[in-house]
Amino acid sequence: MSLDIKSLQQWIGKEQQQADLVTLFPMGALAATLNRNDVEFSTGSTLPPLWHWLYFLSPARQSSLAADGHLEKGGFLPPVPLPRRMWAGSRLIFNHPVRAGQMVSRLSTIESIAVKKGRSGQLVFVRVRHEISNDAGMAMVELQDIVYRDKPGESERTQKLPDGIPAPKQAAFSRIIIADPVLMFRYSALTFNGHRIHYDRDYAAGVEGYPGLIVHGPLLATMLMELMQDELPPSVLKIFEFKSMRPVFDINSFTLCARQENTSVVKLWVEDHEGFLCMEATAEIETNISEE
Repeated sequence: MSLDIKSLQQWIGKEQQQADLVTLFPMGALAATLNRNDVEFSTGSTLPPLWHWLYFLSPARQSSLAADGHLEKGGFLPPVPLPRRMWAGSRLIFNHPVRAGQMVSRLSTIESIAVKKGRSGQLVFVRVRHEISNDAGMAMVELQDIVYRDKPGESERTQKLPDGIPAPKQAAFSRIIIADPVLMFRYSALTFNGHRIHYDRDYAAGVEGYPGLIVHGPLLATMLMELMQDELPPSVLKIFEFKSMRPVFDINSFTLCARQENTSVVKLWVEDHEGFLCMEATAEIETNISEE
């Protein structure tokens, strides 16, 4: 497929403004979805890291959705003429907390658009910069990478992924997860994510050529964050970066892994049932910080 990169790059600099109220129900609902029974939220509670994805949702009309469940291209995001879209990763910088009951705003800007060549054909990477602010100023910045891919080739339609990169073996702590369809439906509902690869098995297999439902990248990142916060002493998160390397499917278990490199860096990753690396992440923290 021929891509008119110059036309697509006209979207660079395009902005979108949104505002939202940090309400309690999504926080409690995600805690339940993650099977947490040790947290309770009230007005003033700190929003846990990565839970900002519960807010700034776009209630698009049903008639404006594409066949994959996403909003039709050509609004805020550029009209990339490739059918498959996935969240490739993010880099988040945390300045100060967001709390339940606060009004927050988000300024989103298309920062870059690039074409690359992958094993399955052409790829288009779109980077979006999200600046999230509350009454104390800019609370966090997220650089989100979205990748667009061509339709699956015949080799992909065998529903057998090629071998990937072996996952590291030096985890200090780990947790085995089975992402059943109910978990994935609840996360899709909480984030108002209509992408059919996460809940429509016939679409995921028949149209996009996957062997099962794909576990959401941000859900995997959130689970890694939960593992780190459960296993390490209290700390202040400064930077968190993750990159999706290989899809994780609901048909097999996967393992969350982490190890602390030094007092300020934690390495995290997701390993699939075959031992391949599916997501890698790095957290930069400040330790020995008294809790608020």
